[in-house]
Amino acid sequence: MGKPRFTGRPRFMGKPRFTGRPRFTGKPRFTGRPRFTGRFRTPKLFKADGHTPKLRTVKLRKLRTRTRMVLALATLLALVCTLLLDGYLHAEVGNDARVYRSHASRTVPDRLRKGGPVITFDRKGKATEHAIPSKTIALTFDDGPDPRWTPEILDVLRRYKVRGTFFVLGQMVVRHPELVRRMRAAGHEVGVHTFSHVDLSYQDKGRMDRELAQSQLALAGAAGITSSLFRAPYASKVRALDDRTWPVQQHIGSKGYISAFVDTDSEDWQRPPVKEIVQNATPEKKKGASVLFHDAGGNRARTVTALGLYIERMQKKGYSFTTVTGALGAHSANHPAHTLPIWEGRALIWAAAFTHSALPALMALLGLVGFSVIGRLLLMVVLAWWHRRSRERRRWSRVQEVTDPVSVIVPAYNEKECIANTLRSLSASTHPIEILVVDDGSTDGTADIAEAMGLPNVRVLRQANAGKPAALNRGIAHASHELIVMMDGDTVFEPTTIRELVRPFADSRVGAVAGNAKVGNRGKLIGAWQHIEYVMGFNLDRRMYDLLRCMPTIPGAIGAFRRRALLEAGGMSADTLAEDTDITIALHRAGWQVVYQEHARAWTEAPSSLGQLWKQRYRWSYGTMQALWKHRRSLIDRGPRGGSAGWGCRWWCSSRSSPRCARR
Repeated sequence: MGKPRFTGRPRFMGKPRFTGRPRFTGKPRFTGRPRFTGRFRTPKLFKADGHTPKLRTVKLRKLRTRTRMVLALATLLALVCTLLLDGYLHAEVGNDARVYRSHASRTVPDRLRKGGPVITFDRKGKATEHAIPSKTIALTFDDGPDPRWTPEILDVLRRYKVRGTFFVLGQMVVRHPELVRRMRAAGHEVGVHTFSHVDLSYQDKGRMDRELAQSQLALAGAAGITSSLFRAPYASKVRALDDRTWPVQQHIGSKGYISAFVDTDSEDWQRPPVKEIVQNATPEKKKGASVLFHDAGGNRARTVTALGLYIERMQKKGYSFTTVTGALGAHSANHPAHTLPIWEGRALIWAAAFTHSALPALMALLGLVGFSVIGRLLLMVVLAWWHRRSRERRRWSRVQEVTDPVSVIVPAYNEKECIANTLRSLSASTHPIEILVVDDGSTDGTADIAEAMGLPNVRVLRQANAGKPAALNRGIAHASHELIVMMDGDTVFEPTTIRELVRPFADSRVGAVAGNAKVGNRGKLIGAWQHIEYVMGFNLDRRMYDLLRCMPTIPGAIGAFRRRALLEAGGMSADTLAEDTDITIALHRAGWQVVYQEHARAWTEAPSSLGQLWKQRYRWSYGTMQALWKHRRSLIDRGPRGGSAGWGCRWWCSSRSSPRCARR
């Protein structure tokens, strides 16, 4: 009948032909690599008049690729921001836990260290101390708001009709904004206690300003206010001012803040008995006092109990309770915030709320993924060991040797550096073969190099650039033998590779064989990493898949097929970026077995740069998703062609005598 003609999709003269596929009588014209439009249908390359339709422009395809990249990076950025924000709000990220303990105070004026608990600064930076009037108590609470204890303290103050001053942490305000609104609604005063309760003595001015600005932003978003009242963490009393903490107070004062210290500490943070808390908070004689309590930072049940007793006791002694600015006879330290900070603060609070609600689900998902990965690894190791044991037992049994000649198809596109080594390795094969080099429109003289080598049984086929699937189909159309091996143009076979690769075809149920691809260029770090991945990942994976009869991919670097199986599966398709995964799933759906032959080794050229690696892995990932979507109906296919019944059939039907798995 003559030499077979390549007319579109392969037509085989005198051999089984594609069934259910269109036949083209005209010579196909390719206008570049096939464009993928996102739909997993066989592309209609020809119109009724025989002319090719207009394909999408390169710019549109690049735009879509960039859009996907932007979406992926945006999702990753959102995930990172969620984790960082949650860590920052819980003082787990960017928190400095050091606490300064020095007591040298040569630069601090004595009048301030011996004066009242409130310090103000004028525009020239001069500090003035203010005392609390006699028989007046300014109740102050640090480290809140806390959802457990702050409401109880507010209830106690409401019951006794007493107002206080709450020095809040910005990170707590963001997490519990409703408590700040409740404070303001009850007439209490709100001050700044930094955002993350960090000792400012160790921080530079930039960090100080950020702590203040973030706290103000949180207050604006929570209650629409700002505050000019400040209390530094770990420096509650004026006599604790020293040469390191004094510059902090000067810097804060230059921003217009009032520094509020205490002269009476209840020491409730040490959790003493209730009576001791009340006694510690009682000022001497009839002096006024700024008294310190805590509404957060641990179990404050004793503080709540002691507060009620303390208020009753001091009221009986004729004391009055007020806020810090109220004790000084000044205007409130809380002022309405501007519109922009309010919306910025609300955005921060909304982001924190989303983080708080999403993080548990995210952590559960990550935990599930982690356990799944570990479980899969253990299962893979066990099944790989089982696979090796079964192969060792099978090696001693008499297995029919496959001596049928093989057609080796080498699709090549600009492979002038590798094509000579590839063909030399094939010519050294111990198995009878013919070699078909399909030059897919190379511009570097790849075909000329292959022809100039003058190796026996080598044919070079030239075609316009149409993509790897088209090149493979061209090779299938010109192949002379039933068994077909496909490889890449940058891959080198060992002399026994093909003989080992076709050995499983002694079983008539086997339609394809996946070989063992290894990294040849593993001298550099990236190559070494990929070598480990190929050995520990791909090799063990395929052992497991072989045992479970569910091989997902025949590697493009080394794979063997029956011509009949290829025809029934529809040939190599250009519908996806991963034609090797596509054809493998199609073979499974056609009822053929796909096995793994670890002794058939091929040495391939792996990406040598991060850019090349990224492109390869993107193509693999996206192409695999395309193939899964294209064959999504395999989940509901009945019998050996797919679905749960299909996987069960491929697992249990291991004997040739099984009528359900017998080939036609």
